Amino acid sequence: MAATVAYSEITGWSEEELKNELSASKMKLTKLRFNHAITPLENTNVLGETRKHIARIHTELKKRQLSKQA
Repeated sequence: MAATVAYSEITGWSEEELKNELSASKMKLTKLRFNHAITPLENTNVLGETRKHIARIHTELKKRQLSKQA
């Protein structure tokens, strides 16, 4: 998983891939937070990038859910 994946690339993923990537990203964020609490990370921008990546995936899943309802 690359945290710098463009939103245009995310739109091409299947719903199953999005869900798998979402769970992997959440796990990565949790591990990063624990590691940062124990010993500070060298690059704390990774935390923000991972959160934004999760938000992009949530946005795409919500968009697809709303398009199914319409």
